[in-house]
Amino acid sequence: MTDQTRWGIPEVQLRNKIKKRRHDLVAAAMEHVVKMDESGITDLMLLIEAEYERKYGENVAKKYKKTVL
Repeated sequence: MTDQTRWGIPEVQLRNKIKKRRHDLVAAAMEHVVKMDESGITDLMLLIEAEYERKYGENVAKKYKKTVL
């Protein structure tokens, strides 16, 4: 077992909590997406894309599209 008093353990634990929270949010959202019809999923996709561009800028979105295609 790892010594919990070592330097860096709280940072690792915090990072793990953040990852778990992010995973839980996605899982909860997917529960609702499964229940949606095609038009609802399409609307949600458009909203997510708009939010992504607002947060990370148009340059990042263009760069991402080039690597995906």
